[in-house]
Amino acid sequence: MRRGAGTLLLLAVVGCAAGPNFHHPHPPSVSHYTNGADPESTISAEGTAQKFERDARVDADWWRLFQSPQLDAVIREALAHNPGLAAAQASLRASQDNLRSGYGIFFPSVDADAGVVRERYSPVALGQAFPSNIFNLFTLSSSVSYALDVFGGQRRLVEGLHAEVDVARADAEATYLTLAANVANTVIAAAAYRAEIEATQQIIDLQKQQVDIANVQAQAGTVPYSNVLSLKSQLASYEAMIPQFEQKLAQSDDLLAALAGHVPAEYSPPPVRLNDLVLPEGLPVSLPSDLIRQRPDILAAEATAHAASANIGVATAAMLPSVTLTGGVGATTTTLNNLVPANGHSWSVGAGATAPLFEGGTLWFKRKAAIDDYQQAMALYRQVVLTAFEQVADTLRALDHDAKILAAQDEALSTAAQASHLVQANYEAGIAAYLDVLVADTQFHQAQLADLQAIATRYQDTVALFAALGGGWWNAGKNGTGATGAR
Repeated sequence: MRRGAGTLLLLAVVGCAAGPNFHHPHPPSVSHYTNGADPESTISAEGTAQKFERDARVDADWWRLFQSPQLDAVIREALAHNPGLAAAQASLRASQDNLRSGYGIFFPSVDADAGVVRERYSPVALGQAFPSNIFNLFTLSSSVSYALDVFGGQRRLVEGLHAEVDVARADAEATYLTLAANVANTVIAAAAYRAEIEATQQIIDLQKQQVDIANVQAQAGTVPYSNVLSLKSQLASYEAMIPQFEQKLAQSDDLLAALAGHVPAEYSPPPVRLNDLVLPEGLPVSLPSDLIRQRPDILAAEATAHAASANIGVATAAMLPSVTLTGGVGATTTTLNNLVPANGHSWSVGAGATAPLFEGGTLWFKRKAAIDDYQQAMALYRQVVLTAFEQVADTLRALDHDAKILAAQDEALSTAAQASHLVQANYEAGIAAYLDVLVADTQFHQAQLADLQAIATRYQDTVALFAALGGGWWNAGKNGTGATGAR
């Protein structure tokens, strides 16, 4: 009997946690991202061939690889003052405090109660012929209760709170990564708009010269006036491009101000030119098996599934008996000086068990709903993983194609420059008209615009690769950066 009682006591104290134990999902069983083999490097464009370094370290402050002090300054400002990042960090702190409060269920609950009552006692109400009297009644009591976690419902509840901390931490890192990537992309876009405005203005200046020459030729009767109208129409089209680029540049500056936590009227981002940026040559590419432990959105989806798994245990434990130990002491007296007399003490010790017998199917279907929530969370997790692998594959191919496009645009730009020089030489030799010179120069600057757009796209796809790999937040402790670490 003593052995059986000891076993029951051990089960009561230790218990077994109800519900499934959560395990980290296995990564996709692939060794590369793209269909076939991942590219090892891009072709050389503008003298730079980017190399994809397999299983290399991803820096948490990856934007420093662009070697732009102005970009670094804007990102520092954004990380220090962006309200979205501050909100994510506050959410993380709140979830951590909720977890700390959840640990309180593992400790006894102790309450104290004190009361003072002035009362008139009437014996007549009890059929006694004694005169009534007035007296004071002082009470002091304390109670202790402790719920035994026999079936692990409380442990599963705390496990769910811990998973919510993991969700909030991953969300904070995702906000940090998204903010840095958005700032970098916007700075690159603004630099491209500035370069395009300058190139377009050069085209406009040449077009104006073409219009003037065509006017002279039309007045001299050597060309029809329709040539003048065609050139004016083309000039107007280029002039309309300037306000469009200026509007996009203004919107980029306003967006940078908002990302940096300021209203546009009080913040002016430092101007960045494309020449101020250096394209990183060595690009890290994490192993597919490591990606699921690095991407914040994957970690958030996994932690959400973990919390859903813990909720199954909570719902299962709610269907089983619960055991509570209670105890209390108290004292009652009519005078404050005698509040703690030996004959005024009272105490109690007990244990109680409560088991649900009939709940109309409520507890059963709550558990079924928890299982359905877990299955949904796991399906969403798999979808996030698929999207992550798709983004990495797309970005690797995009960088490969960007280099090819830029190389072709460089060739077109070089050809247009050579044509412009040849026409200029022919003009100086007297075998070409000046209008031919202006047309060749216009073609050169049009090729220059296309080349600028290709350069900006290559920079932005480089940013996209760092974001697709998770941004290197796991290396934050090594360089003092990160949403949840010191900066």
